[in-house]
Amino acid sequence: MPATVVVGAQWGDEGKGKITDHMAESADLVVRYQGGNNAGHTIVVGDEKFALTLIPSGVLSPSVTPVIGNGCVIDPAVLLAEMGTLRKRGIDPSRVRISNNAHLIMPYHRKLDAVKERFLGRQQIGTTKRGIGPAYTDKYARHGIRVQDLFDEKIFREKLEVALRDTNLMLTKAYNQLPMQMGSIADEYMEMARKIKPHVTDTSLLVWQALRDGENVLFEGAQGTLLDIDHGTYPFVTSSSPTAGGVTSGVGIGPMEIGRVVGVAKAYISRVGSGPFPTELNDEVGEKMVEIGGEFGTVTGRRRRCGWLDIVALRYAVRINGISEIAFTKLDVLSHFETLKLATGYKANGEDYSEFPRQQRVLYECEPVYEEHEGWSEDITRVRSYDDLPAAAKAYCARVEELAGVPIATVSVGPARDATIVK
Repeated sequence: MPATVVVGAQWGDEGKGKITDHMAESADLVVRYQGGNNAGHTIVVGDEKFALTLIPSGVLSPSVTPVIGNGCVIDPAVLLAEMGTLRKRGIDPSRVRISNNAHLIMPYHRKLDAVKERFLGRQQIGTTKRGIGPAYTDKYARHGIRVQDLFDEKIFREKLEVALRDTNLMLTKAYNQLPMQMGSIADEYMEMARKIKPHVTDTSLLVWQALRDGENVLFEGAQGTLLDIDHGTYPFVTSSSPTAGGVTSGVGIGPMEIGRVVGVAKAYISRVGSGPFPTELNDEVGEKMVEIGGEFGTVTGRRRRCGWLDIVALRYAVRINGISEIAFTKLDVLSHFETLKLATGYKANGEDYSEFPRQQRVLYECEPVYEEHEGWSEDITRVRSYDDLPAAAKAYCARVEELAGVPIATVSVGPARDATIVK
């Protein structure tokens, strides 16, 4: 059975966790393929709210096997704490499977992340300081430490010694920080290794076998297309590939295994951290979006910047990911605005742009070209049929479909699990 990818079509925070949780009801495996605990998914089930940072959203469905692929970077302390929290709330985390090839976030990665960001000053990228970037840097510099290294103490200590030799030079000479001690780090990670070991396996083989057996496999990314290391608004991006193409390397399967790509897009748009944002609203409308939409980061609590839906960026995401359908989230937030706007193009330096600009500088200088749409005042949070939505809401969705070039298959009208309309 071909697999399904759920991918963020904006700058993250689109509601992927809720959509994955909704789709997981018919899944056998839910697989996270990139990122670390720098991105969170908030899921509401009944009266309970769950904030997941690393464990796939599918863990809330008892029949699902949640898998963390080799493309992820793992802070074992965070992982174990998250498992413990789930266990206390009646969710069994023993089903979680972790790739033996995933890389570890070490204490020195978190330290480097914090001091580097501070030294950048006005050029700060806006990282979460969780160590994700430095962990990926070590991975591609080929002196990272992987999950499998935890289970050979001699190899682990040798790799840690080499890593600390370079890292401590950087910390002490470049950033005037105290060196980190190998012994305490090694002891801490050896203790965590014992707890993690039952979850570790060859996840590439696990997923491949599930697909051979006709099981329903759902791939879940973190962040969004515009934060992709190659295709996002570089350098204000994450350190991995949250686009659909990241699945093949982040899990270890061939591209022919993917049959469906669901792009999750918010009915407006937001981003956290620094970087260009053509439709950002620095006025009372933007503040209203933040307030009504509860636009604060799951992991950091940082306020999200908000603006009108950017169709240029959405079309770009459709093209980059091969999106076959859109899951449209937070439509209910727009019930509070008399007039809605869609950015259908940009203007910069006398030029018109209908496609995402090749030069990032344009994104800083451009003015969005808007078309206006009638809003609706009805509360739609209890609507469960697409036909029962207000006419203006359906017209807005239809125009987004037309401009994006792909259908909206799912509409979310509230944070609750059942506040989801399948067209």
